[in-house]
Amino acid sequence: MARVILLNKPYGMLSQFTDKGTEGSSRPTLSQVVNVPNVYPAGRLDRDSEGLLVLTDDGRLQARIASPKYKQPKTYLVQVEGIPDAGQLQSLRDGVTLKDGKTRPALCEQIDPPDLWERDPPVRYRKSVPDSWISLTIREGKNRQVRRMTAHVGLPCLRLVRWSVGDWSLETLAPGEWREI
Repeated sequence: MARVILLNKPYGMLSQFTDKGTEGSSRPTLSQVVNVPNVYPAGRLDRDSEGLLVLTDDGRLQARIASPKYKQPKTYLVQVEGIPDAGQLQSLRDGVTLKDGKTRPALCEQIDPPDLWERDPPVRYRKSVPDSWISLTIREGKNRQVRRMTAHVGLPCLRLVRWSVGDWSLETLAPGEWREI
């Protein structure tokens, strides 16, 4: 039976078990929070993104989760600079054209600020520029896609938290915590 681990990846952590960066680099990796042999991330989250990362020892399951071919929904809570208008939200729903092609249609809505953990370091705050939150569900995974989508419609991303992958969600996991399902 496949092992499946749900991890709340903290901000600043690499989505890999070793740091293959420059020699002498000491960036945090998954090995600092998950001490389970032979599991690997199904997909990835950028270092400056946080939230749900699924790990498994089953290569086929890993491919089904990560590959856009299987259209696995991934929901992100996104703090953006500015207040979205109806046109910006509709553009995200319709799909936007990025340098590497048009994104698939997404589910998108403005939401109240979610009850999340404090981020370290905190998101920058500017008195003169309001911020807001949207929920965005995509079924593909282009490089830095959510950040590029929101920027494309004039809503730069301040904080990005992956809340769910398919039927799995963060629920009560704090940053750095994981559970096996």
